Amino acid sequence: MPWRDAMCGELRADDAGRRVLVAGWADTRRDHGGLVFVDLRDAAGKVQLVLNPERSQAAAEIAHEIRNEFVLQATGEVVARAPELVNPNLPTGQIEVQVDELRILSRSTPLPFQLDEENVDETLRLRYRWLDLRRERLQRNIRLRGQMVGIMRRLMEAAGFVDIQTPVLWKPTPEGARDFLVPARLQPAHFYALPQSPQIAKQLLVIAGFERYYQVAVCFRDEDLRADRVQEITQLDVEMAFPDYEELISLTEHLVQSIWRECLGVELEPPFLRMTWDEADRRFGTDKPDLRYELEIEDATEATRGSEFGVFASAEAVRFLRAAREFSRTELAQLEEFAKEWGAKGLAYLVYDESGEVRSPIAKFLSEETLEALGGKPGETLLFAADAWPMTSRVLGALRIHLAETLGLIDEEAWSWMWITDFPMFEWSETDERWTAVHHPFTRPTPEWEERFDQDPGNARAFAYDLIGNGNELAGGSFRIHEPDIQARVFDLLGISAEQQRAKFGFLLDALAMGAPPHGGIAWGVDRTMMVLASEPNLRDTIAFPKNQAGVDPMTGAPSDAEPEHLRELGIELLDPPA
Repeated sequence: MPWRDAMCGELRADDAGRRVLVAGWADTRRDHGGLVFVDLRDAAGKVQLVLNPERSQAAAEIAHEIRNEFVLQATGEVVARAPELVNPNLPTGQIEVQVDELRILSRSTPLPFQLDEENVDETLRLRYRWLDLRRERLQRNIRLRGQMVGIMRRLMEAAGFVDIQTPVLWKPTPEGARDFLVPARLQPAHFYALPQSPQIAKQLLVIAGFERYYQVAVCFRDEDLRADRVQEITQLDVEMAFPDYEELISLTEHLVQSIWRECLGVELEPPFLRMTWDEADRRFGTDKPDLRYELEIEDATEATRGSEFGVFASAEAVRFLRAAREFSRTELAQLEEFAKEWGAKGLAYLVYDESGEVRSPIAKFLSEETLEALGGKPGETLLFAADAWPMTSRVLGALRIHLAETLGLIDEEAWSWMWITDFPMFEWSETDERWTAVHHPFTRPTPEWEERFDQDPGNARAFAYDLIGNGNELAGGSFRIHEPDIQARVFDLLGISAEQQRAKFGFLLDALAMGAPPHGGIAWGVDRTMMVLASEPNLRDTIAFPKNQAGVDPMTGAPSDAEPEHLRELGIELLDPPA
């Protein structure tokens, strides 16, 4: 006997008079004394079952036992609803199934939360993730994710890229985030690492002659979590030999265009805007600006250089945001606290009332000439950061987003797409007192910096590019170093000794010395792209089985204790047992 011969969500008015066998979950049940109505849900949607004792006494008696999320099977006739009973909010709202036979295939214990319940604690949701995933929104997200990945695969294959799997157990290499280490039982006191990305492996594949590689790869990064970051990520990884920059950019834009068209019915218009890192930093204080709203950072360094206000006069940079709002003292105090959370020492301001009069404790220290240069208008507030240039970018970049959200400046129906190019190649780590790579140590310098990047690392620029969607970094890539001497110079600058280079990257250096073609690529964050595609504020709601913000899986209890016998077999002793 088949379980069903029709899907609940696919029945329509044309099916009236048809006898069907349906199966699914009881979404809701309404008992009207004699009649019982059940919304039956399956992967295709919902249909209303009507259990009438005058039609089937046995089915009606069983219906009184039903609770939400029972699994049911029903046989009956599809009947058109009376016009006044049509449900326009349901695709199956013109019909219902008059039930002749009903079976309870599976019962459910009392639910920890209802599927239509709002603001359920996330830990509780993750503890019962199989139930949480039945929600309509999460069903949509996971199916949309599958559709998106399918489009990625189809287009990559059509462009001549070969899907190649790379190892999950790999060699620990310093690439940015911490590695997850895996002890090797057969080689005591030695460890594998879970890959942060297939970066080196895909370079080796291109060197091996697979000129166009791609993979939907799972990557692991042992780092602190937040709403848009998890430890286990999925990315579309792409690499090509003899790369053509414009072809790679065009391919990526075509991929975005196809996903948004097929998944959302939204038509995007490439080519996307391109902006250098320096311009993005100057105008927006970030390397991932959201252009769905204006609100650009303005520079007041020169205008305030002779100011009697010492903070402005002595700061490396004085920059400000112009908000079309006359903020109250309470609001200004809240904005100052927000700025301090991002590293500001304070937040100076000038508030202009409707008559154009300025209100601020610093106004008396600013000359008429300075105030005129700032150009404040009635009903505006100017919010200042005065510090080293990077700190003003950090503070005002975050404040710009905060203002856009709190003032309702974001056009939620708009899409903002752009490329950020010419990134800094290196940044100085005060903690480690050495240079670190901004992208990764295999990124090549731009042509004009190839001969001198190690002479002026603070200003060297990388042949790197990021795709930004609605203020989120969705994809990033670079052209790679294919010359062993340039790669060795980068390692030297990063403080990796010749011995460490051989120990950690000897296989890569050997490969680069045996006929490595020019190559480059890009990696797409599947999870973060899904956040933007589905308009989800939380990355974890785009993943079937995520960990929480502490890196814990409340459903399985992972990570969990290891058996002492297993640890002894691996040669591992716990020095500080957890409390």
